[in-house]
Amino acid sequence: AVSYPEAWPRSTVCYSTNVEDPDSWKRNQDTFYMDGKLTWEHEHTRNGSVYFSYFPPYSYSRHLGLIARCSEYANVESLGQSLEGREMECISVGEGNRTCWIIHRQHPGETMAEHYAEGLLTRLLGLDTNGEVDDQVKRVLKMYKFYIVPCMCPDGAVRGHLRTNAAGANLNREWTTKRFYEAPRLDRSPEVYCVLNKMDETGVDLFLDVHGDEEMPYNFLSGAEMIPHWNKRMESLHGAFCASYSRSNSDMQQKYGYPPATSRETALEYMNVATNQVSNRFNCLGMTLEMPFKDCLSNSDPDYGWTPARSRKLGASVLDPVEYIHQYLRDDSDFWTRLPAEDAYIPPTNDYHGELKGLDD
Repeated sequence: AVSYPEAWPRSTVCYSTNVEDPDSWKRNQDTFYMDGKLTWEHEHTRNGSVYFSYFPPYSYSRHLGLIARCSEYANVESLGQSLEGREMECISVGEGNRTCWIIHRQHPGETMAEHYAEGLLTRLLGLDTNGEVDDQVKRVLKMYKFYIVPCMCPDGAVRGHLRTNAAGANLNREWTTKRFYEAPRLDRSPEVYCVLNKMDETGVDLFLDVHGDEEMPYNFLSGAEMIPHWNKRMESLHGAFCASYSRSNSDMQQKYGYPPATSRETALEYMNVATNQVSNRFNCLGMTLEMPFKDCLSNSDPDYGWTPARSRKLGASVLDPVEYIHQYLRDDSDFWTRLPAEDAYIPPTNDYHGELKGLDD
């Protein structure tokens, strides 16, 4: 039994003979979901082990290595500790007049999120070039102070959980109290507690929460539609950011995604979700970025599907929309009247099934 069986159709199991190499994983084309069971066949062609996974892993040792590399070029601080005593590392860099927070892997099994973080941090800090960065990075570091959390749920990552921390809490439902459920709490969700405390200290002008989605075969951005602060300004910021991202990386698109809330009442039911809470708390542009576990139909590659390498590239290319949106983030004028038509907000739909015609024949 699984919690979300709707995600299994068209899933393909990942396999590799080298569990430590994130770019060695391929997709098993003999994966089937029938009668409530996910099955696959694999022919062993030589001696040795073969590893199978829902998506290529991102190990805790790799995480610690990433943190160590970042500490050579940026400030790394622990905002607190998880329930099992692991540090909640945050990398900060930049000297600009706007504050950008990007968090990853609230759901620990969504490992593409930390691959995304690695791509972003590699470019932003010049991790592969001895600290040398390109001209765009130099510009955005003068525009923003970045706060980047590569892994929000280290305990869940080590335990092999898909969506929860060591206490069984879904961190993306711990960002505020809901009715009689007090959150965040140090005894249940210290990961969110310490990050939110730091956000209150720094303020937030731009927020991105990076995830993976089991069902949708696309990359997409989900916004904070219909929260109390949602208005033409926020709608326009969201549209311009999404459009710029789609122009910078063809793996991002705007048409398909989670259907947005259509009423204030619906949005208020989900104020315990990071994007809604942060967007409203700081009256800022906030978004959830989702990457697929499956093949990405924007640029289909059945043999490899969505990969760690493409996740890293998507992370590196986020600096394009981050730079583009900077001038509008705290603009009190009707700036949307000056935006090009291609930046208009597009309400997404989850009805992508017409795109599958012919793929299953």
